[in-house]
Amino acid sequence: MATVTYSKATRIYPGTERPAVDHLDLEIGDGEFLVLVGPSGCGKSTSLRMLAGLEDVDDGSIHIDDRDVTHLPPKSRDIAMVFQNYALYPHMTVYENMAFALKLRKTSKADIDKRVKEAAALLQLEDYLNRKPKALSGGQRQRVAMGRAIVRKPQVFLMDEPLSNLDAKLRVQTRTQIAALQANLGITTVYVTHDQVEAMTMGHRVAVMLDGVLQQVDTPRALYDQPSNVFVAGFMGSPAMNIKTVPVTEGGALFADMTVPLSREQVAAAQADGGDGKVTVGFRPEDCDMVSPTEGGMPVVVELVEDLGSDANVYGHAALNGTNERFVVRTDRRHMPNMGDTIFVKPRPDRHHVFHAVTGNRI
Repeated sequence: MATVTYSKATRIYPGTERPAVDHLDLEIGDGEFLVLVGPSGCGKSTSLRMLAGLEDVDDGSIHIDDRDVTHLPPKSRDIAMVFQNYALYPHMTVYENMAFALKLRKTSKADIDKRVKEAAALLQLEDYLNRKPKALSGGQRQRVAMGRAIVRKPQVFLMDEPLSNLDAKLRVQTRTQIAALQANLGITTVYVTHDQVEAMTMGHRVAVMLDGVLQQVDTPRALYDQPSNVFVAGFMGSPAMNIKTVPVTEGGALFADMTVPLSREQVAAAQADGGDGKVTVGFRPEDCDMVSPTEGGMPVVVELVEDLGSDANVYGHAALNGTNERFVVRTDRRHMPNMGDTIFVKPRPDRHHVFHAVTGNRI
């Protein structure tokens, strides 16, 4: 096991001006499961490949424990990587795939056999050791790729979107297995995904990236409840948070005929630094209620209702500042409206999030 430290680590690809990863400062604890998440092109996979030694570090440094690995070749870093496409040797059996790296190290046959069979037992692959990859399902192939990493007993596991080739049901099952396996082995793990549901359900902490810049790193719950800026607020959660920039008065934020109350400090912060009389307010679909027309809610015309069984997502639009803005509300399926209905929506007290209209930072 080991700690991992990125210290202002930067990667600039030849022929480009903007860094793919820009001065990344990040500390990953011993035995921690950290998830790097963000949209395509945000720099998360590049960050992982820099740690693996597959990408150069143009500035800054990367340490595993106290050892500077910034310019070491991959084989000298004591890491094991699990790729999106499994990268199994098709002509080898499962056993041979898992044993291959150990053979290259000239590990004894007895030790290889012990390690492979221990990993196979952990991953429930004992019955498949003599099969070739083509005879396995996608989920089984992914477990073999995991087994190949486990037998090496590395200091750090690196996983680059390992579930993206699996169907939805198998993704849920496999991410549970990976999280349980990491907890059992206690090996420091850095996991890359674009799927914020994976990030929320697997990581001890989650690092959110955008355009090569780390936006926020915290526990999944803290990211969800206290996003540091508008991007994190909109990225974490499904359906996404309702986020709108609206006029601000001494009483609060104006949503058509509805006023969302803000504290004096929030109003003052919103008007500072070029706020220009605006404030950005967000509230999650589950933090809203459908109320009667007399309770001061915002009128929303229903466009679509998703019946999810246990509850329902109601999508619609409301007229704000002369334009139709889309909103989504989660409700009990027993009280679902119909398409075309007008409902009145009101955020629950103290469940809204407030951001500066220009900087996007939390107020």
